[in-house]
Amino acid sequence: MTRLNKLLLAFTLLGSSIAANADDTSNFAGLTFGQTSDKIDKSHALNNNLGNPNVTGAIDGNNTYGLRLGQQNSQGRYYATYDNVSGSHNGVKLRQENLLGSYDLFYPVGGSTKLFGGATAGLTKLTQDSPGFSRDSDIGYAIGGQVGVLQQVSQNTSIELGYRYLRSNASTEMKDSGGSKQGSLDLTSSAQTYLSANYYF
Repeated sequence: MTRLNKLLLAFTLLGSSIAANADDTSNFAGLTFGQTSDKIDKSHALNNNLGNPNVTGAIDGNNTYGLRLGQQNSQGRYYATYDNVSGSHNGVKLRQENLLGSYDLFYPVGGSTKLFGGATAGLTKLTQDSPGFSRDSDIGYAIGGQVGVLQQVSQNTSIELGYRYLRSNASTEMKDSGGSKQGSLDLTSSAQTYLSANYYF
C-alpha cells in the first residue's frame, strides 16, 4: 500500500504542476480495449516438475480491458490507468492487473490528429490461480512507455490507437494444493496494442 500511495502522490503533484501552467486543460475519462503479449520466465524446478509448461500462452494474445482518468491540454496529457487481462493454457491460469500513471507529449500532424509518445510507471499484480494449485499473487513495479495516434472526433470525444511496452518484476509460485512447491513464474515484460475511446468534461 505504501508504494501505491507514493505513486498516486507523485502523479497528483505532477498533474497539479501541469494544470497550473496550462489554460486549456480538460479532464477526460476513457475506456481501453486491446491485446497483451507477456514474457514470463520459468524456474528450472517448474520446468523439471511440470514438463516445461507453456506458461506464456496463458495470457499471450488475450483481450485486455481498462479504464483511465486524467487531464489533457494542447501540449500533452497525464492520466492514471487500470487494466487487466487473464487466461489459461494447458492447466496454467494467470491474471495480470496494472495500475499505471502516464504522461504523453503531443505532436500535431493535422487539424484534429496528433501523434503522442510518453512514459509510464506503476504497479503490476500477477496472480496464479491454476486448477490443482494454491492461489498465489505478487505485486511488482512496472515501467515503460507508449506511442500512438490520437484522433479528435468532436469537442468532447476522441479515439486513439496505441502501443505500450512495460518491464516488470512480478513473480508468483506454483504450489500443489497439498503444499509441495513446483516452481515459480517471473513476469519480465509485457506489450499491449490497444484502442481507446475518451470523453472530455
